Amino acid sequence: MKIFSDKLYNILKYLAMIALPALAIFIRGFFPIWNIPYAEQISDSIVCINALLGTLLGISTIGYNKSNK
Repeated sequence: MKIFSDKLYNILKYLAMIALPALAIFIRGFFPIWNIPYAEQISDSIVCINALLGTLLGISTIGYNKSNK
């Protein structure tokens, strides 16, 4: 069973593997330099969202692999 279309899956996979982790690290390092508040809270929120996204992608992959057997 496919949860996501191939195009959406590839976009979400890029976000989960590259964009969101990079954004969280950037915020954690950049915000304190310029005294922008809430760096930890924002980056931790991004990490939590990324964990949820990774879980949904994993479930989608498992469902896709089962349906192709």
